[in-house]
Amino acid sequence: MDKQILLEGIDLLEFFGVNNSKIELIKRLFPKIKITARGHALFVQGEPKEIKAFEKKFALILDHYYQYNMLSEEIIHELLDSGVSSLEENSNGEPDIIVFGNSGKPVRARTPNQRRLVEASAKNDLIFAIGPAGTGKTYTAIALAVKALKNKEIRKIILSRPAVEAGENLGFLPGDLKDKIDPYLQPLYDALQDMIPPKKLEEFLKDGVIQIAPLAFMRGRTLSNAYVILDEAQNTTVNQLKMFLTRMGLNAKFIITGDVTQIDLPRKSHSGLIQALKILKGIKNIGNIYFDKKDIVRHRLVRDIVEAYDKHDEEKIEIKTEAKEKNNQ
Repeated sequence: MDKQILLEGIDLLEFFGVNNSKIELIKRLFPKIKITARGHALFVQGEPKEIKAFEKKFALILDHYYQYNMLSEEIIHELLDSGVSSLEENSNGEPDIIVFGNSGKPVRARTPNQRRLVEASAKNDLIFAIGPAGTGKTYTAIALAVKALKNKEIRKIILSRPAVEAGENLGFLPGDLKDKIDPYLQPLYDALQDMIPPKKLEEFLKDGVIQIAPLAFMRGRTLSNAYVILDEAQNTTVNQLKMFLTRMGLNAKFIITGDVTQIDLPRKSHSGLIQALKILKGIKNIGNIYFDKKDIVRHRLVRDIVEAYDKHDEEKIEIKTEAKEKNNQ
């Protein structure tokens, strides 16, 4: 009996090992069948009973790789001996782990509000995550989306940002529309590249399983069976955010992130995010998570920078208030 097993979206070097050390180990552990690796496929020859037993065991290895993005010879032994790896056993005792990134690196909810975002995602289909730069709002949201995709809770991930010219003029940037827009979307690519192996991410993007696009591309769509994240939502207009919110289809999760202190619109009062927080207040199954300076997980100076700007803004408000009071006297 001959059997072909496709290895979709794997890093061959990580999965097979240097000089094919891992696949050679698997061959030695299944001496009654012949295993040949050719590119992204395994060809197995042997008795039907032996091949069926191999497929069952090999499925554990594949599932582990897809879940944790890594595979070692020790883990292969553990999976074939007991069906569970030490990595899986250890991770079960760490509830803060959202998903495993490349090389098995855990992506955790690192602050109280990141943990609140994780908890809110289990209870609500629409969440607003508001707070200053560097608090992990978008990164945590993308980790939740990747987890849902891995667990087959949804079929696709859709990430979007409004293409607002934050002090730069898009028209003078080189290249076509995609070249002009991609720099605005790069932070979303960066987060995905931490969590999904390059080969698998390339396939997801090519097949449309993961879609990254400017907000304008959402018009007219119904987003179902999807985890949808709108980043930098403070730079949406009222009509843009209303349009985005009404894209929600069946079995969809929406997370909207933004920082109301960094609005790049001509008039800050026109921010769709600020308006939405007021208009949708009190509606059930909508979660609101407010991040603060304590959640900042970037360089330690970022927290000091945010505090300095906040203090400066407060002083400006006080000066304006005092001047207004004097004029009224």
